[in-house]
Amino acid sequence: MHGYGGKNLAESFRTVRANTLKIAEEIPEDKYSFKPAPDARSVGQLLTHIALLHRIPKQVHQIEKRKTLEGFSFPGMMQALGAEEQQPRTKAQIIDLLTKDGDAWAAYLEGLSDDFLAEEVRTPPGMQPAARTRFEMLLSPKEHEMHHRGQLMLIQRMLGLTPHLTRQMQERMAAAQATRA
Repeated sequence: MHGYGGKNLAESFRTVRANTLKIAEEIPEDKYSFKPAPDARSVGQLLTHIALLHRIPKQVHQIEKRKTLEGFSFPGMMQALGAEEQQPRTKAQIIDLLTKDGDAWAAYLEGLSDDFLAEEVRTPPGMQPAARTRFEMLLSPKEHEMHHRGQLMLIQRMLGLTPHLTRQMQERMAAAQATRA
């Protein structure tokens, strides 16, 4: 295909999920109800959203193996996922959901063939582009998670926490300065 296959998708997804899990672990449970704005998701809801977001591509590519998105009920899936996001969960339950669903999704990605990833899936009439490869579509859950992880890192700052990726960069910079000195 293009040198980046299912194993690579799985590896990059696992890296992203590990960073999300680190954030989930570092935010205290009593802050899981924190909302950065009245209409925003709480920390717990946002982490649950991240844990569930791959279920749409799972339905499309793994369960139904659709060749077209015409007739697929995105609003129905989003409504069902939104309702599931609202269910109260403890920090431990959310971390478990992130871990187990993430492991299952990565295992699925890892087993995908280049031929499957190269298949095109048509979009509904009038939508552009008219078709996308499964590969392109299966990158979306990771990209979506990274988007929300950026929000979580900002929330960590609002809560007075320094995100682990920032701490790691600061440590590398300090080590580099010490080496130069």
